[in-house]
Amino acid sequence: MQRNMRRPLHRQSSGGIGFLVALFLVLVVALLTWSQRQAIYDWSRLRDYEPPDQIAQLAFDTTMNNSARQLFYVHHPQLNDREDFNANCSGFGEHTIVLGCYVSHQGIYLFDIDDPRLQGVEQVTAAHEMLHAAYDRLSTSERTHVNDLTEEAFATVADERVKQSIANYRKREPGVVPNELHSIIATEVRNIPPELEAYYKKYFTDRSAIVAFSEKYESLLTARQNKASSLEVQIAGLKQEIEQLEATLATQQRNLERDRPTVNTQPEITAFNARVITYNHDVRTLNNMISQYNALIKEYKEVALEAQDLYKALDSRPTL
Repeated sequence: MQRNMRRPLHRQSSGGIGFLVALFLVLVVALLTWSQRQAIYDWSRLRDYEPPDQIAQLAFDTTMNNSARQLFYVHHPQLNDREDFNANCSGFGEHTIVLGCYVSHQGIYLFDIDDPRLQGVEQVTAAHEMLHAAYDRLSTSERTHVNDLTEEAFATVADERVKQSIANYRKREPGVVPNELHSIIATEVRNIPPELEAYYKKYFTDRSAIVAFSEKYESLLTARQNKASSLEVQIAGLKQEIEQLEATLATQQRNLERDRPTVNTQPEITAFNARVITYNHDVRTLNNMISQYNALIKEYKEVALEAQDLYKALDSRPTL
């Protein structure tokens, strides 16, 4: 009887099993690393980081909660002078005033404003740029939903300055409008829909504190603009009155000089003197108007100079 021959069994070597286990572990570690890459990046950035006092104060002033503060610190925010700010924020709004910039995976840079009248600008800018970093981390679905909420809120905004700011973005860079709305609505608009207000609680314990900073310095700038505009109207109106009175006085003076030789009788003298009194009264009125005009011009120059100083303090662009 023919017997089937048995084939020898091949035993898996311990080295092959070890290789597979090692490969499996590498894949697991790679997957865990990929899934936790953001947390690992944040940990590496925060490991030896201690925020400067001014930066920590900005986080405190804007009521950033722990997660927002961590996101802010991950980007090692800096307060820069004009030269450093322009070096760090090159390419951001070369033709406009820029007060801060967020550079992905690099940092948050804030223009250092040392004018005490503009206290609050740095706070609003810090919150604004932190929110850019937050927007950058939203998932696609989260971003779509938040975009709908901010567009809904923007539709009810009455502040012409905010509306014009967004209009400028739509004209220059329409693709950044949702991102900018996400920051601007949070930091500059007081009344927003409840759902959006609830969303911003992910970052701030009291968003109204940031808006108050914005309203404070914007009211300062607006007050100067309104005052200058009011003075311009007064100056233009008074100038017209002065020119009209000067023309009237010139006519009166010519008539008096013409009629003086013909005045002989007492009634004529009395009537002539009355005309002279009226003329002199009008001259005094003109002089008072000119003094008032000069005072308005002086006040206008002071207001205009103050407004110029404020905008100069806000202007981060390189000096020529």
